[in-house]
Amino acid sequence: MKVIIADDSAVIRAILDQNLTKYPDVEIIASVSNGRRAVQAARGEHIDAVISDIDMPEMTGLEAAKILSSELHVPVLILSENENKRIEAKHAGAAEFLAKPPLNSYTKEFFDKLFDVLKKIVSESPTSRNGTRETKRTCEFSGKPKILCLGASTGGPSAVAEVLRGLGNNFPLPILYAQHIEIGADKTMSEWFSSVCHNIQVKLAENGEEAKAGIVYMAPADTHLVIDYVKSSGNPILRLSDEAPERFLRPAVNKLFRSAAQFYKKSCLAVLLTGMGRDGADGCKEIVKKGGWTIAEDKSTCAVFGMPAAAIEVGGAKEILPRGEIAKRILELV
Repeated sequence: MKVIIADDSAVIRAILDQNLTKYPDVEIIASVSNGRRAVQAARGEHIDAVISDIDMPEMTGLEAAKILSSELHVPVLILSENENKRIEAKHAGAAEFLAKPPLNSYTKEFFDKLFDVLKKIVSESPTSRNGTRETKRTCEFSGKPKILCLGASTGGPSAVAEVLRGLGNNFPLPILYAQHIEIGADKTMSEWFSSVCHNIQVKLAENGEEAKAGIVYMAPADTHLVIDYVKSSGNPILRLSDEAPERFLRPAVNKLFRSAAQFYKKSCLAVLLTGMGRDGADGCKEIVKKGGWTIAEDKSTCAVFGMPAAAIEVGGAKEILPRGEIAKRILELV
């Protein structure tokens, strides 16, 4: 596991270097003092992960994370004492965020946890910086979409924002969106979408409301978003559910996708974007089974290729596209 450490404190860099190299297969390729140098080092050879602080001169850790995750497809673990930056770190594409301990608290337990997180983000990251598209599409879609569902996790906000911006103005379908998010962070995230997606309205879904064309309804934190029933107009009535988490996740992408498959069948269109784990794979498979269409993000543009890879593995991806082509394809289908 080849790792870069970026922190403006030489003491912290030394502590991390000396302790992480005690673990099997960990090799510290570079130890640098700012984000710009971390990006430069990552461009020089294939890197498995970057551990980065946030507040650094010349280029912050968040600025570097955007480049590392979206352009170089290297997972970034933000290690910072500034815990109120956790949401911004995810927006920037960071795979994980850990609180930086005080100097006297760099214990073996801390490094065991750090090592486990590194293994996790590396195992579910793209295998190649220049990842190749595995397939374009399995067949042509003959249905007529009436609903668009989006699912994402790690690196999701920036991926979803890019897709939404590509849909232009007056998108003709309701959009339902499930994203793994911490409790209390959903309002901030919906406001962030509003600030970067001027072409489309993004709001937190409300229980019992009718989802209308051209509006994105985002699942609130710690709440499943499902469809209660569909009106004669074709618009869904939404239901917020506090049912048990699925695979420890609430909201769960699987819950939303299976619900859409049940009501819309071959008129369901779903997109599964970057994320860690397997959530969304079973839901994609159910949509395909009912005759709908699914698009999985290609590993070449994923911050973490876990969720799309799982959907591909179980036969739930009718089409696999890099992020930059997804919006165009959605518009072709609708």
